[in-house]
Amino acid sequence: MGWHSPDHTILSGIHAFYEPEELVGKTLVAITNLPPRSMMGIESCGMLLSAVNNFKDSDEEELHLIMVDNHIPAGAKLY
Repeated sequence: MGWHSPDHTILSGIHAFYEPEELVGKTLVAITNLPPRSMMGIESCGMLLSAVNNFKDSDEEELHLIMVDNHIPAGAKLY
């Protein structure tokens, strides 16, 4: 699964945790000033921020993308 804008493409390994339609309309936190990295033959230019924890009484992990209020516009700076 990935994200694409005219300026950046970000590939991530989140498909096991999220379906694309779950993220439509969501505002995610991304780092976009990383050097490009080739993944699966596509250049990825950033990273989505997430938190990972283990399911209760299990070694299996669950991933939670860091999302912000939809009133915060895309491109807003984080401090």
